[in-house]
Amino acid sequence: MNFVSRLTRCPVPFEPERGADVAGQFTDLPPEMRALVAGTAGCSPFLAGLLTREATWLRAALAETPEAALAAELARIGEVPLDALADELRRAKRRIALLTGLADLGGVWTLELVTGALTDLADHAVNLAITRLVADEIRRNKIPGAEPQDAETGAGMVALAMGKMGAGELNYSSDIDLICLFDQTRYDPSDVMEARAAFIRVTRKMAAMLSDITGEGYVFRTDLRLRPDASVTPVCISMASAELYYEAEGRTWERAAYIKARACAGDIGAGERFLQSLTPFVWRKHLDFAAIQDAHDMRLRIREHKGLHGPITLPGHNMKLGQGGIREIEFFTQTRQLIAGGRDPELRDRTTVGGLRRLAAKDWVPSAVAEELIAHYREHRDIEHRIQMVNDAQTQLLPNNPEGLARIAAMMGEGDAAKWSTRLIDRLQRVEELTGAFFAPGETATRPELSPAAAAIVEGWRGYACLRSERARGIFRRVEPELLRRLQRAANSDEALRQFDGFLRGLPAGVQLFSLFDANPQLIELIVDICTTAPALAAHLSRNAGVLDAVLGGSFFEPWPGPDGVLQDLREALSAAQDYEKKLDTARRWAKEFKFRVGVHHLRGLVDAAEAARQYADIAGAAVAALWPEVLAEFAAKHGPPPGRGAVVLGMGSLGAERLNASSDLDLIVIYDPEGVEMSEGRKPLATRPYYARLTQALITALTAQMPEGRLYEVDMRLRPSGRQGPVATSIESFRSYQMDEAWTWEHLALTRARPVAGDPGLAADVEAVRVAVLGAKGGDPKVMPDLAEMRGRIFAAKAPDGAWEAKIGPGRLQDIELLAQSFALRGGEPARRVEPQLRIGPRLGLCSKEEGERLASAYRFLWRLQAGGRLLTDKPLDMEAIGEGGQSFLLREVGVDSLEALAERLERTTSEVAVIVEAALG
Repeated sequence: MNFVSRLTRCPVPFEPERGADVAGQFTDLPPEMRALVAGTAGCSPFLAGLLTREATWLRAALAETPEAALAAELARIGEVPLDALADELRRAKRRIALLTGLADLGGVWTLELVTGALTDLADHAVNLAITRLVADEIRRNKIPGAEPQDAETGAGMVALAMGKMGAGELNYSSDIDLICLFDQTRYDPSDVMEARAAFIRVTRKMAAMLSDITGEGYVFRTDLRLRPDASVTPVCISMASAELYYEAEGRTWERAAYIKARACAGDIGAGERFLQSLTPFVWRKHLDFAAIQDAHDMRLRIREHKGLHGPITLPGHNMKLGQGGIREIEFFTQTRQLIAGGRDPELRDRTTVGGLRRLAAKDWVPSAVAEELIAHYREHRDIEHRIQMVNDAQTQLLPNNPEGLARIAAMMGEGDAAKWSTRLIDRLQRVEELTGAFFAPGETATRPELSPAAAAIVEGWRGYACLRSERARGIFRRVEPELLRRLQRAANSDEALRQFDGFLRGLPAGVQLFSLFDANPQLIELIVDICTTAPALAAHLSRNAGVLDAVLGGSFFEPWPGPDGVLQDLREALSAAQDYEKKLDTARRWAKEFKFRVGVHHLRGLVDAAEAARQYADIAGAAVAALWPEVLAEFAAKHGPPPGRGAVVLGMGSLGAERLNASSDLDLIVIYDPEGVEMSEGRKPLATRPYYARLTQALITALTAQMPEGRLYEVDMRLRPSGRQGPVATSIESFRSYQMDEAWTWEHLALTRARPVAGDPGLAADVEAVRVAVLGAKGGDPKVMPDLAEMRGRIFAAKAPDGAWEAKIGPGRLQDIELLAQSFALRGGEPARRVEPQLRIGPRLGLCSKEEGERLASAYRFLWRLQAGGRLLTDKPLDMEAIGEGGQSFLLREVGVDSLEALAERLERTTSEVAVIVEAALG
């Protein structure tokens, strides 16, 4: 279907006589096409001139589809030599502007096709200019080491399209914003400055070729001022220099600009690599609500500079920068992308419409609001185009007189300018309403009445590190009244305020967190809840405020994804990290967020202590399983792949039993199978035994090293064969031999909880077979129970209970029950690892009565709730005075009693009963 047959509408002629005159040149065209020509020429002197000047070309183009005519014109200029390129680019600009104008006004192309066609022309023009000019520099031997074929990739020079060009959203009279860089790695260090001088010349000539007004007009006004530190840097700089600038000095507006950045000409591959290197600068790892204030300040500065305050009136209104204008919608979209795009790459879209749709899909913007803003954006852009079509003017200002407004209304297909004006004012006001509430800081509420003691605490906040900057104080002033009101509603408001004071005192910086509270008041309730209930969790938060990002991530309060889902989530996070150290830091950040999620769910009663224990184990298991291949790949790059079948990592103790608490460390063993291979094959080969020993040390370092995001886990390897004296990694044959011939009873007991968590599945199955065989062979040894009794006595002698509320160590407590459960599994030769299934073995084999088994299981559940709840509240021995009323209420709810006295009585009764059962079982 050709161009003419696809026309559906035309503008209302504003100057009918001129329209008729121009249309008279096209009497050979069908009536609908002549009507479009007449309407276009009658509204736009600029397009009328183009219709006359390019009539011959247009007749040929109309025989095709507009897409084919566009492609043919772009292909034509691709064959033009350098000396004729400037004029031919201007001729192509005239033709494509005319073609696009007709396709736009005639309803053939959507907004995206219109702006896309103009952007395609800009891309071709910039690329042709750069590659031809670079070829000329190479011909004159001005680019050291470059060959003629290097011109096709700009010899390492790239132009980044910014702003509307980067997003494919150019309008009829847009500037094109470019940042020109070159890849210094293509040159010897001694040649970089000479290459730089050549690329500076190319950039200046390219800008002049596109911008200068000649008898043929101009191509695109070219703006190079978005480059780093434009007032002092040359027009083309090295990628390394640009990267250093953004790392040290980059500002929020530059981050926003790079949302739309795109390599458009020259060495596209190098440009894309550079943009990838800026990902941490543009897309922050934490939710960046502080960007809202930056964007709001930028809006106000623009309005102040342009004098755009006051009520909305149409004459002279700026459709781009004015209230309710295009920039408001773009800022709204880009700022929300900056807030969350660091955590969710799916929000990273260069286009305004695409960005709004992605934000709506992820619930960052209500779908109805996104679609309404899209409709307003499209209408605003159409009006902007028509303003510029009139005289090819670089302006977004509506005309100042009724005649001019009527002309724009006519170009929009509206004969009644008054009705059109009324609708436009309504649209502008609606955009201002939808976007203004997001940007404008809320009103500062009145602080509630405070007691003298509370007022003294609050007054002390001014000296805290998190409130040192004026910006932090300004944001905090807005959230402080609501914080104080919610703290006052706590069961013990004085205690709640003291706990929050401790949280605030430990906070190293405040802008980001206070901005988070300001934009998401529901987080205030959560922080108050945590501070009044779990001081240890609040202290963790003050050091790791970024974990609050996860609360807003959408899945925070959804059901637990299970071990496979957790592992997959971490693997995806690691795959996005760019190098090994970033992967290790990513794992730490990920684990903190997931542990925080478990802690909050436990605190709020969404999961019980047993569920929380499994979830903490899922997190730890995923951390080891996901990092093991990363450690292996990093190690193998130097020393070669693992000799033999590889290795497996066994989780021992609580990890093996899948019952961890908020502060558990990890007990691990590494077992490998050399399969007769004596040496690795790599750049620096190692003998098999030291290979696996050093690989194990690399895993320990990956888990325990202190990094910017902290430490992942403490690791204990003492359960390996021969303990501290043995090698950190053991071959499967040595492991089997040791367990069968040398291991002590306590080591066989520990083996009842061993579980493969990472490594080769086939080897893991073989290790499990060894474990089952050892339990079957050693469980009948008459030394098991005497050895257990001796070990129990040593444990109690070495460490006394930590206070009256101790749930773990001591007669009749958790460790006592776990030891007995392990003895049941060992004596029965059964593979059960978790405590509850191990306890059920006792009655089944006659090792204790059914009633005793049930009492042990009930006691274990009670003591675990107390232990896990206490570990969530504090990392110190449980002190009821220190945890306060909030913490006490949580613990009482967890264990199902209504007072501390009742808890003390039940703890005493339970431990006494369990101690009797254990001692009887030991004989």
